Amino acid sequence: MIQPICGQTTRNESLNILLVGSGGREHALAWAISASPLVSRLICAPGNPGMAEIAECAAIGSMDLDRLVAFAKTNRIDFAIIGPEAPLSAGLADRLEDAGIKSFGPSAAGAQLESSKGFAMDLCAEAGVPAPQYRRCKDAQEAIAFAERLGYPVVVKADGLAQGKGVVIAQTRAEAVATIESMLGGAYGAAGDEVVIEEFLDGEEASLFALSDGEHVLTLTGAQDHKRVFDGDTGPNTGGMGAYSPAPVLDTRTEREAVTRIIEPVIAAMRARGTPYRGVLYAGLMITRGEPKLIEFNCRFGDPECQVLMLRLKSDLLPALLAARDGILDSVDLRWRNESALCVVMAAKGYPGSYSIGSEIRGLDRAKEIEGVEIFHAGTLEKDGQLFANGGRVLNVCATGKDVVSAQERAYRAIACIDWPEGFCRQDIGWRAISRGPAV
Repeated sequence: MIQPICGQTTRNESLNILLVGSGGREHALAWAISASPLVSRLICAPGNPGMAEIAECAAIGSMDLDRLVAFAKTNRIDFAIIGPEAPLSAGLADRLEDAGIKSFGPSAAGAQLESSKGFAMDLCAEAGVPAPQYRRCKDAQEAIAFAERLGYPVVVKADGLAQGKGVVIAQTRAEAVATIESMLGGAYGAAGDEVVIEEFLDGEEASLFALSDGEHVLTLTGAQDHKRVFDGDTGPNTGGMGAYSPAPVLDTRTEREAVTRIIEPVIAAMRARGTPYRGVLYAGLMITRGEPKLIEFNCRFGDPECQVLMLRLKSDLLPALLAARDGILDSVDLRWRNESALCVVMAAKGYPGSYSIGSEIRGLDRAKEIEGVEIFHAGTLEKDGQLFANGGRVLNVCATGKDVVSAQERAYRAIACIDWPEGFCRQDIGWRAISRGPAV
């Protein structure tokens, strides 16, 4: 089993940590944070069976804000780390801070960068950030007319949070019309009360992460994920079917340009509005002819990108998260392994459409014996010592290696050990990097 290497720290605290969330992202964060010498007690709410192996779990849902705040006070939590976007958008960080509990994650005002795609695009236009042409629409005919003006393919997005599924690249007018009418007609609930119509950008996608304390920015590292459900990046968009880091498309020059032209201007614009952004900011990029443009922001670590970032992180993560909250991020540095990390998502058959839960999963112990392999739980349930699928994306089978090729080989060798007939995964995670040649 891989273990994160903790860096040196001058802090002497022994901290009670609350980590909110239950997915693969939170399992990866718990795995990294549990190795910190600063941690006295790590509690995950609600957690999952994988997280229960390295931390305590409290059966409180991530959207049960009242109970989470009360639990944090009763258990003398020193620092709360909020994983998912929904409680951030609902103001959990604000609630915790008001109760005197330090928290990592943006305020509800900051989380608008993810909870409203229209807000994010307006802010980009205000800050001069390179981004696609767009229009916010609540009227279907207005949206269709703007899509016609842009031409096809065109991107149609539900404005609000839609669990990673509210984005459609419409190839034709008929598909655009059907998507617009469906979204505005309630297919995504309140998230689709408004749609954002965007110019389609042709290029290669990448994910870049940075911490911010409201003023300073600490770049983490980049990754590339696979959002489409089927091999060859085909089929519907999902919450993510796999990822790897580093991403060759995000070279040093491109990464620096993304930081200076996209991330830093947005952090400055949020501060100028009186709503400083403190937390991690994910910039979804399209690299077009070597130039990065902004596709979307997330106000939390990506999933499954977080999993590969945590595998590559050499330093202790916790001091950096504390510094982001305390406004002293300029005093922190992080080190990264030179290895590649790759994550393959195993999902229930039918995902991202309808799927069944409750099927048994076997063979994880054999899979974890393979060198360089770590498995994070994303949607599982344990009952009487047996493990069952309890979601759409269920397992994150991750591996490190000297390059993407070797990390990929290890991950798929581990998957071959897992006995779960009701599950599936893509067989080509990492293909873009591998297609560039042996240097990756």
